[in-house]
Order: sequence, then structure tokens, then C-alpha cells
Amino acid sequence: MAFFESEIVQEEAKKLFTDYQDLMKLGSDYGKFDREGKKMFIETMESLMERYRVFMKRFELSEDFQAKMTVEQLRTQLGQFGITPEQMFDQMNSTLERMKSQLEQSSG
Repeated sequence: MAFFESEIVQEEAKKLFTDYQDLMKLGSDYGKFDREGKKMFIETMESLMERYRVFMKRFELSEDFQAKMTVEQLRTQLGQFGITPEQMFDQMNSTLERMKSQLEQSSG
């Protein structure tokens, strides 16, 4: 059975995508959140990034041709911006770390 024909893979991909979109919409109001709201947003974002990282690792480890092509497409797309998927994760993590430290500073 092909990697992409797996219902589990398709469901997880859909769920990751919709969770990410919902979080981005919510994130546009980040400045209006209270301290607890900001904390929850950061934790949710971290958990989403971890799910995404695991999902991509599954693609990389798969022997499926389509899975390998997907990883290559992602690398190519990000490469146009001069970054690798690993750098993208690092940047997201450092953004989240910065958000956390700003939150800690503001609690003074």
C-alpha cells in the first residue's frame, strides 16, 4: 500500500494543516491575549511543531516514492527562500523561545 493511500497519513496531514491554519488565524490576535492566553498559544504551537516534525520524519524514513518526492518538493520550495526544513524548524523554535522569554519578562 502506498504511503499516501494510508488513511492515517491522510488524516494526520489534514489535521496538521487545519490545526496550523486555525492557529495562524488565532495568532493574528496574539497581542490582545492575556498572559495565560499567550502561554497557551505558545504551548499549542510547540506541540504542533513537534507533530509536524514527526510527520516529516515519517516521510523521510519511508521507502515510498511519493513520500520521498514530497520531502524533495518541500526542500525545493524552502530552498527558493534559501532555507532547509531543519532551518525552518530552528527558526520557528527560536521564534517561540523569543515569545516565551518576552512573556517571562512581562510578568516581572
